[in-house]
Amino acid sequence: MEPHVTAKLLIDNATTLKLHTGNLVNRNRLKKKCPSSPSEELQDCIKVTLSEWFATIPPTLEPELPTILDCTIPENTELITPEEREELKVSVKLFLSESDCSSIRNAVDMVCVSLGVSQLDSVIIASPPLPEGEGLSLAHLQPMWAELETLVQSQKVAAIGTSDLDKTLLEQLYNWAQVKPSSNQVNLASCCVMPPDLTAFAKEFDIQLLTHNDSKELIGAAGFQEAVKESSRDLHVADWKLEWVLRYSIIVKSRGIIKAKGYLVHARKDTQ
Repeated sequence: MEPHVTAKLLIDNATTLKLHTGNLVNRNRLKKKCPSSPSEELQDCIKVTLSEWFATIPPTLEPELPTILDCTIPENTELITPEEREELKVSVKLFLSESDCSSIRNAVDMVCVSLGVSQLDSVIIASPPLPEGEGLSLAHLQPMWAELETLVQSQKVAAIGTSDLDKTLLEQLYNWAQVKPSSNQVNLASCCVMPPDLTAFAKEFDIQLLTHNDSKELIGAAGFQEAVKESSRDLHVADWKLEWVLRYSIIVKSRGIIKAKGYLVHARKDTQ
């Protein structure tokens, strides 16, 4: 059977798609051209990882086709050994596409298994996109933060942080939360200089201010579907929905260098 026919059968039958790009630091394919943004990098990673994974599928499929496609290429992924764990910092940023808080635990569990660790050093959460004209509020953050707090309490995560909160919202969250935010990411595209009120508040309450250049929505539905479609011929992708994207980085503490970074992606077929 032609590889693209096999790919089409698998995608048509599946209801869940899990994808792990593996370690991008070691993968030469991305060094030929530097992606202009995290969004472009992710789109390229989805396309290339899926293409490579489809190429590993034997021409003869089992009669019972899987409903969950786990698109991971083991040789591109290195598990962290217990001996080196102390030397490494494992940081994660989770981009939710919808307000389903169960996704938070699923994503953390999946990255822990993928990297061979029992605890993440930090998780930063990026809220899902809001309807046009609606602003982010404490009420939006509370269910997500409560889920993160349970992960800290069960020692799955050591520290939790936020993304793109102004001083007012960060203060509201800080005052409400049981587990306080340890960091807040600020998008440098929206402000070249850190707002003084945010800087003062963060300093007073020992919250680390970090910078990032992620777009508001790392990859939209159309971008995700396009990347899947480009991975093989004749794929029907219109009913696939992205649930979340997780980006991890593994840093050698003593030297401050990135040992590994990659993405995990979780999508489902909208069967309604």
